[in-house]
Amino acid sequence: MFTVIFGRPGCPFCVRAKELAEKLTAERDDFSYRYVDIHAEGISKEDLEKTVGKPVETVPQIFLDQQHIGGYTEFEAHAKEHLGLYQ
Repeated sequence: MFTVIFGRPGCPFCVRAKELAEKLTAERDDFSYRYVDIHAEGISKEDLEKTVGKPVETVPQIFLDQQHIGGYTEFEAHAKEHLGLYQ
């Protein structure tokens, strides 16, 4: 499973999403991720909305195998339900 996390500096939920992805990468052979800093990459809110396919108010915006799942809360719930995450 390949995960892409779109986030920005100073965002606590972005940090938590990245930490969760690092934990899953360490625990599972079938999980990897890429963190995209939207500020460093020059990605605007409008660009992110085109990628997500709907209005975006917050980051992180997270994709699992190119499917948008939402933000950190949805990512954590998915990890607990499908990836064996126990925190």
